[in-house]
Amino acid sequence: MLDAFTKVVAQADTRGEYVSNSQLDALSNMVAEGNKRMDVVNRITSNASKIVTDAARSLFADQPQLIAPGGNAYTNRRMAACLRDMEIILRYVTYAIFTGDANVLDDRCLNGLRETYVALGVPGASVSEGVNKMKDAAIAIADDRNGITQGDCSSLMSELGGYFDRAAAAVS
Repeated sequence: MLDAFTKVVAQADTRGEYVSNSQLDALSNMVAEGNKRMDVVNRITSNASKIVTDAARSLFADQPQLIAPGGNAYTNRRMAACLRDMEIILRYVTYAIFTGDANVLDDRCLNGLRETYVALGVPGASVSEGVNKMKDAAIAIADDRNGITQGDCSSLMSELGGYFDRAAAAVS
């Protein structure tokens, strides 16, 4: 797993080139945005339980067959597994936003997840919908302007949304 800085340097080294001015500018921008990234991660982390619980409630309200007898989230054990998986995806999204790189999300969370869900008979479309509900809740919390580093966060919110979209696509 490489952070954004190591990745840029390793790629330049592989090509036998110096790090370009545009790459340095991008890394400099990432440093300048560092406090905003930490604010986003802290907001999501401190509200993780609420994000997951609210997303699950909304998902089960929209798709009550999931919690009905015979549904994929029926029984406490299955419900707990569903909530655990949602929490794990959310955690890895926060790792990705902190590092500014989706590799940790892909390598440690998403690779093989769809195949696992298919083998277990978990409906990928429902998981994807749950991830989208977490996305909406996380962005609403992270983009709240009160008590965080001031400045334009639109690109950071777009990046955050992109990580959730990546996770939703990986499981559907």
